Amino acid sequence: MSDLERRYQRLIRIWYPAAYRDLRGSEIAGTYLALSSPDQRWPSTADVIDLAGGGIRQRLRAFGATGIGAGSQLAATLALVTATALAGAWTMLELNPWTTPWFGFDQHGSYVSLGLGVWAAWLLAGVVHVAAPGRWTRLTIGLALFLTVAVVPLAAAVDRFRPPLFVLLAQACLGLVALGVPGRLTLWLRLLPLAGAAAALPAAAMAAHDGGDAFHGHYGWPAEQILPDAGIALLLVALLVGAGRAVRSDFRGAWALLVLLGPIGMLWLHPLAEELAVGLYGGGPNADWTTLAIAAVIVSTAAAAMIVSTTSIARRRTAFPRVHAAAERCAAGDSLPSNRAKR
Repeated sequence: MSDLERRYQRLIRIWYPAAYRDLRGSEIAGTYLALSSPDQRWPSTADVIDLAGGGIRQRLRAFGATGIGAGSQLAATLALVTATALAGAWTMLELNPWTTPWFGFDQHGSYVSLGLGVWAAWLLAGVVHVAAPGRWTRLTIGLALFLTVAVVPLAAAVDRFRPPLFVLLAQACLGLVALGVPGRLTLWLRLLPLAGAAAALPAAAMAAHDGGDAFHGHYGWPAEQILPDAGIALLLVALLVGAGRAVRSDFRGAWALLVLLGPIGMLWLHPLAEELAVGLYGGGPNADWTTLAIAAVIVSTAAAAMIVSTTSIARRRTAFPRVHAAAERCAAGDSLPSNRAKR
């Protein structure tokens, strides 16, 4: 066994459930090996993302949550639209020129933080989604997700300004869901992320104009307004899509809403942290790092609990007809000897 095959097998052991791994593990590894170059020694980033996505889907099927797999694809599309729309808004705000009075003179300029590179990567993901859906799109989303996380230590190392943690955390949660975006979509559906980014530009420009010099390189005031509004919009769209599908007895929209509860909660993280600060410290709301961290833990725990409880209920309802049918067959089988004895 080569080093590359051994590394693929290790990834398969990490992501796939044991039963599926024993049945198809060698076949999966053989497929990736056949597509690799002769001198390749490590799995590519795209292969790692593909294996992770496939393994998570199989684990969901093994758990009995088959509906959440189909719903996650719809949730991924909505998450990518929201992520690119926010990236467009933050890009507009970063590039917005500012004017500050200084000793009777107006000082003009602009402030660009390290976040601009992060938002450019998310906009690139929207472009790649149109031109090369599927594997390349997930690879670009993975790159944007990596930059969203890496900008925090990078800003500390070079002593440069970066977007606040609650902005980056909301973007990262949307990105994690967006990794499941399907590759086989019609062109107009693939254009939705770019359309969302374009639609966010005038809204961001209006926020920058209304805020005057409030932005000036800082995300505080606009982010506290834009992120909750984006959460409401995402919730309403998910509800409308779910209701439309439910009319046709298609409940993927309900599963998609369940998957999106975490990102929606993270979009509301700052207002939740402010309410938490009032409860903990009293007085006016003042969300600090501690209250933001506590609010993030509460949102994550609540979203995970909702998913686990819903999938458990769905699994029991799916298993009940099989158990009931088996009980009926056993009852019928048990009656045969007694009938024969009577005869």
